[in-house]
Amino acid sequence: MADTKVETIARLAQWKIESFGPSSPYKRSDPFKIGIWNWYLHLSVEKNRAFYIRLFPEPSRVSKEQPPHARFVIRVSTSPSNRRPYVSPIHERLLRSSDDFACPIDINFQGRFVIDVEFLDLKICPINGGEGSSVWPSDGVMQSQASQNTLRCLSRMLDDSIHADVTINSSDGSLQAHKAILSASSPVFLSMFQHDLKEKKSSTIDIEDMTCESCTALLSYLYGTISQEDFWKHRLALLSAANKYDIVDLKDTCEESLLEDINSGNVLARLQEAWLYQLDKLKKACLMYLLDFGKIYDVGEDMNDFFRHAHRDLVVEMFQELIAVWKPT
Repeated sequence: MADTKVETIARLAQWKIESFGPSSPYKRSDPFKIGIWNWYLHLSVEKNRAFYIRLFPEPSRVSKEQPPHARFVIRVSTSPSNRRPYVSPIHERLLRSSDDFACPIDINFQGRFVIDVEFLDLKICPINGGEGSSVWPSDGVMQSQASQNTLRCLSRMLDDSIHADVTINSSDGSLQAHKAILSASSPVFLSMFQHDLKEKKSSTIDIEDMTCESCTALLSYLYGTISQEDFWKHRLALLSAANKYDIVDLKDTCEESLLEDINSGNVLARLQEAWLYQLDKLKKACLMYLLDFGKIYDVGEDMNDFFRHAHRDLVVEMFQELIAVWKPT
């Protein structure tokens, strides 16, 4: 029976050698698959009479474009065992050809023996450098998959009203939701259902300052299924809701989003929103845009209306910033 076949299970490859010695100074296995690559094991007795094991990927387009970075241990034992096995240190190498790795074995194995190669990790090494990515799921990947599955379940709960137990009345329609999700997302909603309030008794929440479409966007955010398009479309309504119901992460997300597209057409409105909802980063950015970058000249026609409607303290702060910027040095 040929002894070139390598058996594999999970991350372990085992090669049973039936005969190896002076009459056969080298031997190569058949290819075996671990990860996305086919591999070879090679035995040889080289010039210094040392016994070497080489591990390398089969030359192919995959191994050329996505060379493996392997972390592995080699174990050599006789079968049946009559001596202590050889166990290598942990090797970690970028393997592209048979020249990239050779493991010398300082014990003279002849006749029948077994070679085990246990792969601790296998990463795809980017050709242009950088951190490789493991071909096996890591904790982070598993967490990501679990999170995606959870979001799919939450999406079904919302879309199909599975065991929905609360009705939300908006300005132009009603929606079904779940008290547990709302309570976990907002201390205000939690308080509604914990205390003897009308929301608890009737299992309804009146949100008459939001449209049904905006409420849908709010629920989609709380259930983790909102799209970027819907978020941008309703972010001002979402900001108001986040402030009203103390949804801190949504409020922060809205502020970061509003920081991204400040321009001459919206900077005064953004400044008002920043003051209304205590968004310090947005307020500073708007003042910097107007004063430090000199864009106040681009909004001259809107300034009178702004001063008529802005809060007195905001107007005072703006003038103080203006004086500081224009103060002679």
